[in-house]
This record gives sequence, structure tokens and C-alpha cells, in this order.
Amino acid sequence: MQDLPWLLPAPQDYSAQCRAVLESAGDIGQDLQRLAGFRLSSPQALSYARLLRKLTAGGRDLSPLAPLKLAIVSNATMDFVADHLPAAAARHGVALEIVQAEFGLVMQEAIDPASRVNASGADAVLLAVDHRWLGLTDLGGDDAAQAGGAVAKLLEAARLFRDHGGAVPILPLLATPAESLFGSFDRRVAGSLASKISLVNQAILDFAEGEGGYLFDVDAIARSVGAAQWFDPVAWNGQKQPFHPAFNALYADRLGALLGAVRGKARKCLVLDLDNTLWGGAIGDDGLAGIVLGQGSAAGESFLNVQLTAKALKARGVILAVSSKNDDEVARSAFREHSEMILKESDIAVFQANWIDKASNLEGIAAALSLGLDALVLLDDNPAERAHVRSALPMVAVPELPNDPAWFPQVLLAAGYFETVSFGEDDVIRAASYAENAQRAEVLAKSRDLGDYLTALEMTLSCGPFDAVNRARVTQLINKSNQFNLLTRKLTEADVQGLEADPAVVTLQARLGDRYGDMGLISVVTCRVDGREATVTDWLMSCRVLGRKVEEAIYDVLVSTLSGRGVETLHATYAPTKKNGMVAEHFDRLGLRRVAETVGGVRRYEASIADYVPPELPMKIELFQDVRTRG
Repeated sequence: MQDLPWLLPAPQDYSAQCRAVLESAGDIGQDLQRLAGFRLSSPQALSYARLLRKLTAGGRDLSPLAPLKLAIVSNATMDFVADHLPAAAARHGVALEIVQAEFGLVMQEAIDPASRVNASGADAVLLAVDHRWLGLTDLGGDDAAQAGGAVAKLLEAARLFRDHGGAVPILPLLATPAESLFGSFDRRVAGSLASKISLVNQAILDFAEGEGGYLFDVDAIARSVGAAQWFDPVAWNGQKQPFHPAFNALYADRLGALLGAVRGKARKCLVLDLDNTLWGGAIGDDGLAGIVLGQGSAAGESFLNVQLTAKALKARGVILAVSSKNDDEVARSAFREHSEMILKESDIAVFQANWIDKASNLEGIAAALSLGLDALVLLDDNPAERAHVRSALPMVAVPELPNDPAWFPQVLLAAGYFETVSFGEDDVIRAASYAENAQRAEVLAKSRDLGDYLTALEMTLSCGPFDAVNRARVTQLINKSNQFNLLTRKLTEADVQGLEADPAVVTLQARLGDRYGDMGLISVVTCRVDGREATVTDWLMSCRVLGRKVEEAIYDVLVSTLSGRGVETLHATYAPTKKNGMVAEHFDRLGLRRVAETVGGVRRYEASIADYVPPELPMKIELFQDVRTRG
């Protein structure tokens, strides 16, 4: 996978296309994402990096790319990787700015509060170090003691960067060299390199779990290409490159996927073609008995593995949909009647089998799920269909696929579309709720009016302050919500933890459930209290719950909470972006008074807590902690 085979090669005039973007008056962000979506050589990646730097320096609007400043410290030469990183990050939804420390100055940068990295205002810092920097190369002694010393050194650097510069650490899981002194017995020998690296990696996992930070699994990258190929003594001895130069683009792409997940840009829905993607043959021509699927043949088992991969993705919270040129009943018959089918109809949130063009079907799937097109990944064996969708809907991710379906799962997963920095029950609940929305739509169709519909849903809104249990999910929602987001601040997990601990900040997280299921965490609000006054600093909500009067219910909880804190006046601001126009009138609808508006469209509001009149709400409100007494 070192050559990123899921990407098409860049066109011959790639550098010219990069230059043309500088003169463009159109949607620069989408142009940047399109140009990042190719398999780039090192010179082409460098052309892209220069383009991004010029656009950033010129103050151009790069949305929908989310900005992120990354600092890199390393005991190795990372310049060649850094050339590939801007394109790799943009491929995954991030406009990346890089701050690089001088070669080898890891602890020096960490210790000095005024160092280049600590003074840069970086959002995150990548500690791109390996076993050599950690001193794990010597054989003998107490392996636990040596590993402990190495871990203490690494984690001290991580804490210092976090404390001095506010950057969230990105810690590597170390790769293990293929060579061993004792062969298969190596991991059982106290003090062996493999044994010490294993202990260090476990300590890094424990740190990320207990103190926060992100994990970058370098070991998994090395294993995917082979450790014997990954470690290159010639590149290390000659230029201090940490691994073989052939893997620069792969390393950058994996890191780009992680940064995309940090900014909430990971894809959410896998759209599956059917014929020759989930089974062999065309069910409309070959019939149910004629399709190739199941044990006993190489092709049949390959398609089983495609379905097993899709099923596993669903289990971890990815939404599944179908888009196929087929007769609907014939297509569904395989899910209902074929004994070897792993996937069932109940696994599919939206099933589109018809003779409409695939791009239109994908637009329909996105609309039905209340998702943006940039949340979709299309898995389709047909090169013509892939080319059509890429041309018509460049926001949809469409991996290039080999001819043999045995490779489909590996290519899909290697592309990193569904990277995550956290995983919990809410992620699975959220995916399930998209399918439940279809049932809600049926209730709406049968209801006489909106009030009747909302009452029939039997909703319960549960609110409480931020907590450690849901911290990762709160951070995830903050960073991925762009439409219903009044101020569009991007916060790290450490930032969220700081808000939890600040007695001057009221925090609210809200969950919504109804008769059809639990929709999980759907809204986050923060508000800073200063004596008798308070200011809304964040308000964002999942678009899945629009039109249910959830905004009014959350405002009711917020006002009640502030009243309990002795607040008399509430201030709020709406800061417009390209994506959040849907909430331009949010505070007006809640009854706040508009007191100012700038030329750029920033609106400022006030409200008297004493004048608030609670509305009638079509839901039950529960407080899972007493937010009114916090602080």
C-alpha cells in the first residue's frame, strides 16, 4: 500500500493546475481538496505545499478545509515527510500549517517555554521519535527499568509541550525492527529491543487513556509494508531519515487521516454498489442462484470478506447505504433470501436500487441521512461509475479499486476514510439513529401537523455538564459541527477538560432519545459567567435533530442554570461562516435582543434572564447531574 493505490495518479499538468488556483476567484477550498486527491510525486506534493502556504499567507478562505497548526519535533530528518503533509491533510479535510523544530531538539524545545514550538500557538505537536532517541538499543539489564526510563523521557516532553505551549501531544506507537538477536525467542529475553518497545508502547497507550493526547500508530504503518522494508540503515546513516524514503507519502497520508479525525472530518457513511462489489455477477441477469458468493470459491470468499468488512465498519459506527443500478425488489432479494449474505436489509440505512444515475442517488442518500456529500465513501467496482461520481460529486470519496475483489477490503481500510480518535457507545448509537430517521419520517407523513408529529415522537432531552466519560465525544462534536455552530470554535480534548474544571464556565451536553431510539450526544453549549453577566462561548448542535424544538429546550435549561448562578444578563454572538448560515437567526428565534451588527455580519445579542418566559415543549427534560448548582 506504499503507493496509495486508492488514489488516481496526478495529471500531467498538475503543477499548472496548482498555479491556476492562485488566480481563481472561485471556491478555493474545494479546489484544494480536489488537487489533494491524487497520488502525488515528491515534486508535486511540494508544489501543493507551496500553493497552500501562499493562499494561507494571503488570507484566503479555505473552507470547507478546517485549519490546524501542527508542530513537529523529531530525532530524525522529517523534511521530506513535511513536503507531503499539506496535501495529505487536505485530502482528509484539513488546511495544515506546519511548524518544524530543528533536527534533534526534542527536549530543548519542550523545556523552553519560549521555544519555537511552544511559542507557535500550535494546536498539536507530533513527537516523531523512535527507539533510537529513547535509548532502547542496548541489550541487557532490566528491560522494565530501561523501558520505564524511556517512557519517562517521552512523556515528560509531551507534558511540557502541553503545559508550555498548549499543544495536544501526538504520540507514536513505536515500530519494532525486523531483525532480532534471538529469533523467535527474542520477545522472551529480558532486555531485548522487542520486549522494551512492547513495554513502551503499552505505557504510551496508558498515557493517552489517562492524560489525553492522540496516538499515531507508526508500528501499524511499518507492519503494513514490512518492518524489514520500513527500516533503512542507508537512509538513517546517510541522512538520518527515520524510514525508507519510499514511505514518505504513506506516512504523511496516515498522519493526515489522523489530523482529519482530530478536526471531525472523518467520513461517516459507506455507500455500497451491489453487482460485482458485494457479490459476483449481476443479480438481474444471473438470478439469485447465479451470483457468486460464499465458501468454496476464491471469488465467493472474496465477496464474503467485502461484506464482513462492511459489517465490521457498521459495528464501529459507520453508516451503510446501497446505491445500485438494479430493480429494487430483485436487489433486495439477495439480502432477504441468499443464505450466504452477511449483510442484511436491516444493516442498510438507505437502500437505493433503481435506474437513476449514481450521482443523483448519492445526493439522495446524503439528503435522507442529513449528511453532507463529504461524509460519503463510494465502494464501486465499475471504473466508469467511479469516474462519473468523481466528476459530478468531487466531495464524495471514491477509492480506486483493483480488478480482484480480494483486495477491496484492504484498499478501503488503508485509505483511512474512517479514522477515529475516540470510540464509544455514542458512535454506534449515532449511526443507528440515521436508519431510525426513516421510521420518524413515516410518523411525520401520517401526522396532521408538526406539533402532532413531535408529540408522537415521545422525546426525552437529557442535559448535564461536561464530564470525563463523554469528554472525547464532546470534543468530537465540537470539531465536526460546522452548520449548526454559532461561533465555530475548534477545541482540543485538553481545552474541553479545562472548561470542565473552570468554575466560571457553565457547560452543557445534551442527549436526545425518542420512541425509536437514542440519538446520543446531540448538542454542546458553553457559557462564561462574570458576576451578574454571562456570555455564550459555544453553541452547536447536530443537524439530525433540527425542527424538533431542541434549541428551545436547551435554552430553557441554560437560562435555568444561569438563573441559579445569579446571572441577570445573557450576552451572545453569531459569527457567520460559509457553512453556518442556517443559524443566522438562531438567537432572534429564541427571543434575544439584537444590539449590534458589524459590516462582516457578526451579530451581538442580549437577554434579561428575568424576562424569560418558558415555552411549551414537546419533550421531557431530565438533568443527569444538577447543573444548576455547579460552581
